[in-house]
Amino acid sequence: MTADEMGRADRVTSERFGISPLELMEHAGRAVARFVLRELPQCRRIVVLCGKGNNGGDGMVAARHLIDAGCAVSLFLLGDPSEVHGDAKTMLERLPLAPITINQEADLHRTAYEGLLAGAQLFLDAVLGTGFRPPMRGLAMEGRKLLERYSRTPVVAVDLPSGWDADSRQFFSPEAYRADAVVTFTAPKLAHVSGMLTRGPIVVAGIGSPAEAIESATGLSWAGTAKAIADRPRPADSNKGRFGHVLVIGGARGKSGAPSMSSVAALRTGAGLVTAAVAQSILQTVAAVAPELMTTPLLEGDKGEISSRNLEPAQLDLILEKKSVIAIGPGMGQEEEAVNFFLGLLERTKVPMVIDADALNALAAHPGHWNGRGRLMVLTPHPGEMARLAGMSIPEVEADREGLARQFATTHAVTLVLKGWRTLIAHPDGRIAINTTGNPAMAKGGSGDILTGIVAAMLGQYPEQPAEAVEAAVYLHGLAADFAVRWQDQHTLLAMDTVSHLYEAFRFRTEDPGGYVWLQGIPGMLKEQE
Repeated sequence: MTADEMGRADRVTSERFGISPLELMEHAGRAVARFVLRELPQCRRIVVLCGKGNNGGDGMVAARHLIDAGCAVSLFLLGDPSEVHGDAKTMLERLPLAPITINQEADLHRTAYEGLLAGAQLFLDAVLGTGFRPPMRGLAMEGRKLLERYSRTPVVAVDLPSGWDADSRQFFSPEAYRADAVVTFTAPKLAHVSGMLTRGPIVVAGIGSPAEAIESATGLSWAGTAKAIADRPRPADSNKGRFGHVLVIGGARGKSGAPSMSSVAALRTGAGLVTAAVAQSILQTVAAVAPELMTTPLLEGDKGEISSRNLEPAQLDLILEKKSVIAIGPGMGQEEEAVNFFLGLLERTKVPMVIDADALNALAAHPGHWNGRGRLMVLTPHPGEMARLAGMSIPEVEADREGLARQFATTHAVTLVLKGWRTLIAHPDGRIAINTTGNPAMAKGGSGDILTGIVAAMLGQYPEQPAEAVEAAVYLHGLAADFAVRWQDQHTLLAMDTVSHLYEAFRFRTEDPGGYVWLQGIPGMLKEQE
């Protein structure tokens, strides 16, 4: 949602559904306090920095509930109490402690407060929220300097790190407060899904606004919502035929790893059957990666690449028999024979297809084959591959990822998974889902091959919900990597290690029993970092 849409949702909640702004503020502050007590139970000495507006009011409510829970809380009010109005004033009056009033910049740096600030185990940032518009000035700037002085003390931001524009699409905001976690309310704002607000968790807490009050014209949704399709238990009378038969096509002499990883990822994601169709010289190597994997040898060209001779009707019918999804490209190479096989396959079958790696480069060189009308085509480019597909530079791709993804998906009638920071899933009807899982450990060879297998497996299991299947696949891939780095350093994690943690991603529920939707991060990560 935009900031204006969030404000409208609050008004509709009050005017149409009878939940007052004061109640919403109470619920918001209580949600922040609950999050702190659950995720940072070791932090009992807490300093709350409050502004004079509604964000400060949320912080005052949180302070009151933290005091009730036995925490030692000090509240710094950045501004004159006489300038606090409305619901925030009511919450100020309900405080069981006297705030420390900061009226000028020097006040925050007084020696008398040094022991209090140095002894804090946690800072709560409730200075500026969704209503803020840059630039940040005066006492708010001093609050940021204060947090920089105590850089080892964690910070939980209320709604947004102070200084972030809720409608900003930028990756980084140099003037904004640092944050180790963010608790926002009702729905994510554009900044939550676009910016690097924190390396820690971002959670969305429901505070009473009904779904009917929440409307957005951004055309954007959150990919994590689609995971609900995978949360349903499988029927008791299940059999492998219900969950799709994925065909992974790729590989060449010396390139057995990529199709192997895609195949194992498809198996781990729940496909009923997976067959790897690879160049015959690497067949034994690929077959050895998992006894559950079936294989089909493909005729080779002179360089060990997949040959276009595999397009002969009898051979092709054997390859495609009873397959429900094709994943093609990993390790395929760009030799002419392999490219001709891929292009010929596009012409000869309408089986849903996930296109990645070398197959994407073949498409870029032959744009006449991009049409996805009448079939399901999923393209999974990284920015370099997208630049080749779109005929532009990587900086041009990154300058308007959403606009480019939407235009490309609608023009060519394909589902486009544009990988990178906040991977985008753009659908042929113009809708875009944004993924918020994943971490820098995924910036390694093989990660794309793993995603290809996961996407294909989800499409095989949920053929009637292809959009949700692709979105859930992207979300699960990143979430598995988030679980994986709990046990490994981001430097050491391998792409296949992520596959080993897919079971945790499937078991995870995006909304936990406490009512928090985990937009980024996983429960317990703050305790582990400590």
